[in-house]
Amino acid sequence: MQNQLNLEGVEQLALKEYTEKAYLDYSMYVILDRALPQIGDGLKPVQRRIIFAMSELGLSAGQKPKKSARTVGDVIGKYHPHGDSACYEAMVLMAQNFSYRYNIIDGQGNFGSTDDPKSFAAMRYTESRLMPYAKSLLSELALGTVDWVPNFDGTLDEPVVLPARLPNLLLNGTTGIAVGLSTDIPPHNLREVAAALVHLIDDPDATVAQLMKHIKGPDFPTGGELVSPRSDIRQMYQTGNGTLRLRASYKQENGDIVITSLPYQISGSKVLEQIAAQMRNKKLPLVEDLRDESDHEEPIRLVITPKSKKVDVEELMSHLFSTTSLERTVRINMNIVGLDGRPRTFNLIEILSEWIQFRKATVKRRLQHRLQIVNDRLHILDGLLIAYLNIDEVIRIIRKEDEPKPVLMKKFRLSDIQAEAILNLRLRNLAKLEEMKIRGEQLELSQERAGIEQVLKSAAKLKSLIKKEILEDAEAYGDKRRTIIVEREAAQALDETLLVAVEPVTVVLSQRGWARAAKGHDIDPLALSYKSGDGFLASALGRSNQLAMFIDSTGRVYSVLAQSLSSARGQGDPLSGMFKPPDGAEFCGAMIGEPQDRWLLASDAGYGFVARLEDLVSRNKAGKAVLRVPANGKAMVPAPLPGVAECLIAAATSIGRLLLFELDELPELAKGKGNKLINIPSKKYQSGEEKLVAIAVVPEDGNLLLQTEGRSMTLKWNDLDDYYGERALRGSLLPKGWRKVTRLSAA
Repeated sequence: MQNQLNLEGVEQLALKEYTEKAYLDYSMYVILDRALPQIGDGLKPVQRRIIFAMSELGLSAGQKPKKSARTVGDVIGKYHPHGDSACYEAMVLMAQNFSYRYNIIDGQGNFGSTDDPKSFAAMRYTESRLMPYAKSLLSELALGTVDWVPNFDGTLDEPVVLPARLPNLLLNGTTGIAVGLSTDIPPHNLREVAAALVHLIDDPDATVAQLMKHIKGPDFPTGGELVSPRSDIRQMYQTGNGTLRLRASYKQENGDIVITSLPYQISGSKVLEQIAAQMRNKKLPLVEDLRDESDHEEPIRLVITPKSKKVDVEELMSHLFSTTSLERTVRINMNIVGLDGRPRTFNLIEILSEWIQFRKATVKRRLQHRLQIVNDRLHILDGLLIAYLNIDEVIRIIRKEDEPKPVLMKKFRLSDIQAEAILNLRLRNLAKLEEMKIRGEQLELSQERAGIEQVLKSAAKLKSLIKKEILEDAEAYGDKRRTIIVEREAAQALDETLLVAVEPVTVVLSQRGWARAAKGHDIDPLALSYKSGDGFLASALGRSNQLAMFIDSTGRVYSVLAQSLSSARGQGDPLSGMFKPPDGAEFCGAMIGEPQDRWLLASDAGYGFVARLEDLVSRNKAGKAVLRVPANGKAMVPAPLPGVAECLIAAATSIGRLLLFELDELPELAKGKGNKLINIPSKKYQSGEEKLVAIAVVPEDGNLLLQTEGRSMTLKWNDLDDYYGERALRGSLLPKGWRKVTRLSAA
């Protein structure tokens, strides 16, 4: 028998309950202790620990920097037991002036660039120290302002939050992805935020619209333009969610377009690659040259040279804004861990109000801590003054008594602390001058105590103190706005037909569905090279900026810009790779021209109609159903209609019957089956005995070129009378030897 497992004393829990609890615990850890910032100092735990560790290492502004590896070692060894690379990356981010609006860390060495923010050097090569701005986070740390907790192994203490004198969360912004939550808070201008804080302190009932008189909108470190409507910015501040449009800024110099700033987190090299790709693909003929002239003095200077002075710069830039990263959309989602320790979405007023609440509590704790120090010192000074006033008796007790401390306490009614302070006096401090110093210090501390108590008792004075400190810090660390806020219309990409060089082309389609575009109209398609087993099927004359259209055997039409077709130097590209035709479908013909140009479409059942090219356009890879083709039938090679009013339509069948009739007898449709062109008995069509094999449109006084396998014949206008009739008639038989028609065309 197998031994049964003894579960006595072992807690048993259903797997469902265990997994739910475990995942919930993990998600709360990620949300509160890793991904989301705390509203007080606007920092995530790893950032807070890095800044605190650097302050403990003495790496304040003005001090000699130390190797970044030293800092990272202290952080992960003392406070943050996680990966060194992740910790170093968080440290680098706070040192990048293109990532943080107000840098917290001063990095020396390669800390990345806008083109590649993660191209920073290894931590063993770089050095770092704190920036002056870090004082706003650390200056009150030792003044009893925050709570402390043991570190991960209980050997050291670390602050729960830093006593920020400014709302760092709004100033530098942050991004983070937690479990089920994410945050994207944009950076702001310090002077604007300080002004809004002062306004809100004076008027707690202020609205978002009133605060937006001070905070115009986010202020990104890389500058650029914020082009969203003011209503969108207000909506974002009211709800804590939204999207903003950022755009590069540019100027014109000597006919060139110079891009001087980029949207937040956009690489200049990426923008250059995007523009260059359009130039390579001949989709940007308006641009002559493109170069990067960025240097230390001008970190962003991308120069675009237009083709000529006639180019509309605004239209060109609007196109580039629409098709490249010169314009981007920034997502705003202000999820923050509040003072109650719970994550939620804050709007602008809630962020500022809760931070003011945090600041009030911090200042009160700082004042109370200072008041306690002042009271303790005054208590000691009172004891010292008693000693100086009774110095001879004090000396006698100290000399005579084995335990002078209790005797002093009893004799002069001193506390233990006062007695200890008297016993620790040095002989040099027994001079009469010291008594005067004590009385002077007592006076100063008494006045300070009175001032602190007044502030603590008066809400108005507390507010005044907070406002004064905010404005002082704004003056010390503030600067001008970098991101220009200007409402602009949405960028529009230019019509791709306007972006290609206009030149005559001949679109050639092979029997196996390979297409190409040869430059010029003097190309002989039959003389081009084709793959083995393939040959010429159809061609059409047009321009490179027009849409080339192809019809398949099922009657579906597909369109693509002629410019994008491969040149006639090769053998073309298969249309099946560009489009998604139905299974078994074959490409039967090609068309190109102006939108108003008309073409004759027909099926081999003998039905057809006239269609305008503008009605056939389809951007869908699956094409557009235009011509209704019977089962087992197929579409014919389309025929272009000349620009003259009087024309004859020619239709030839597989048994050699030819019919010509007036164009007016055929309708113009956008899609459908069409009308009968030539009478083909249904039994003969279904059996495959007779089908329509060729169509053509002959202008008045024109000729008809008839081709069979291996030879051709031209029927002049006068010779066409023998085959002329009304639409849908049977037609007349061609002479013997010419009845195997393969192609008809106007000549």
